[in-house]
This record gives sequence, C-alpha cells and structure tokens, in this order.
Amino acid sequence: MKVIASLNNLRTSPRKVRLVTNSVVGMNSQAALVQLKHLVKKTSEPLEKLLNSALANAENNFGLDKDNMFISSILVGEGAKLKRWLPRAQGRATLLLKRTSHIKLELEERVEGKNKKTKQELDKQKADNEAARTKAMKEAVAEIEKEEKGEEVVSDKAVVKKTVVKKETAQKGQDNGFLKKVFQRKSGA
Repeated sequence: MKVIASLNNLRTSPRKVRLVTNSVVGMNSQAALVQLKHLVKKTSEPLEKLLNSALANAENNFGLDKDNMFISSILVGEGAKLKRWLPRAQGRATLLLKRTSHIKLELEERVEGKNKKTKQELDKQKADNEAARTKAMKEAVAEIEKEEKGEEVVSDKAVVKKTVVKKETAQKGQDNGFLKKVFQRKSGA
C-alpha cells in the first residue's frame, strides 16, 4: 500500500533539495531517518520531519508497520518564486529569484500486509490512548489544586511538603549582597 505525504512551499530551491532526496530514495524508513539526521545540509531537517509525518500517517491511518516501510519515490517540484530586486551600478536593478519547492514523498511496504493492524485494533488503541490521556489530565489537575491549597503532595511514595517562599524586595540602600551587585548601576549616582 502506498502512503503519501507532501510538503509545499519549502523556502529552498529544488536543486538543493534534490541533493538530499536522491541519497535516500529506495532506503528503509529507519535507515533513511538515520541518514537524514547525520547529513550536513539545510534541507535534511524538513525532509526528516516529512518522513516522520509519512510514517505516522502509515501507522495511525492505515495500521501499517513503520519498520516494514521504504521510500519508493520522492518528487521535488518547483514552487512559487519570490521576485526581489538588487540595486546595481548606474541606477539599474537586477532580478533575484527566491525559489521554493514542493516535495511529495511516497512510502511503500517491503512485504505486503506484514504486521498490519485491523480497523478494530486501531480503534481500540485510540480509545485506550484517549482514556490514559484523560486520566493523566485529571491527576495533574488534582495535584495542582492540592499544591495551591498548600497541602502535602504525594508522588512515587515520597511525601513532599509544600513550602511557600515569599520574594524579598530589595530596597534602595539596603545591602542584599548578590542583588546589589547584579543591579548595580554603571554611574555613581
């Protein structure tokens, strides 16, 4: 099954993007991620994000195994050109084209249907994740409310007492050591 992810209007010329994309076409998804992480090119970071997005699409929308995926093709097209002017001698102006790129990445499975999840398994996993998220949110809200009241907060079987610290304000002429040095004016007055 093909999984497609796209990135539009990347503010880099297509020629520079193709230098990176040609090196990862045909690779396994995990090997391509490692390759993109270690490349010393500006366009490797957006391509890494795009590949992660495509892998997430494959896993969450279609139930595919991300370890079974490889990059089948990457199409790099030309986007809109921003036209700017550079002043030159004798009142002339030269056109500068700031180029953009459109990238379309296609992933395919190495072995068709290997470790594929069914629709019911995906729905159950999403429901479990949602339940865990709501439970964690309720616990966090309860903990924050306890801290605001000044009660004891129990976490990981260790009792931590909440202490309220009042800020001391430095008054003019008062010697506060560090504060006096940090906020000392350059002038003598």
